[in-house]
Amino acid sequence: MTRADARELAVHLIYAREFTGEEPEQVVATRLNKEYYPSLSQENAVYTDRPSNSQLRYIDSVVSGVANRSDELNEVIKRFSIGWDISRISRLTRCVMELAIYEILYVDDVPTGVAISEAVRLAKLYDGDDTGAFTNGILGAFARSLTGNKEEN
Repeated sequence: MTRADARELAVHLIYAREFTGEEPEQVVATRLNKEYYPSLSQENAVYTDRPSNSQLRYIDSVVSGVANRSDELNEVIKRFSIGWDISRISRLTRCVMELAIYEILYVDDVPTGVAISEAVRLAKLYDGDDTGAFTNGILGAFARSLTGNKEEN
């Protein structure tokens, strides 16, 4: 399993939490359970291979991180989705953006460009090309704001 696949799984788990309200640890444990996991491969090919221990650590870390910083991440989305009410953004696209913003801010081994390009790929995959462009615009503006802050310091 690649990091891109692990990222896609993480988005699925973040999205699942939107509906179940489960704690991050519980949603990860339930969905990635060795007995349950293989049945998911019939629904989506990303579940064909089980995540490695390294990928499991990444998934657990980002799902928990996004859950624990949800308000902060959604404030970023609100700030940069000029002219859009956040409630008009699909839940799945919002989950994709939350993960990307979390990776940009808190995951040291994920370059900003990778977080953005992967978010665009996932937004296009699940919500269409227009959503990919929308996602790119919001995340690009956010990333540029960070670069501007670094140059001021």
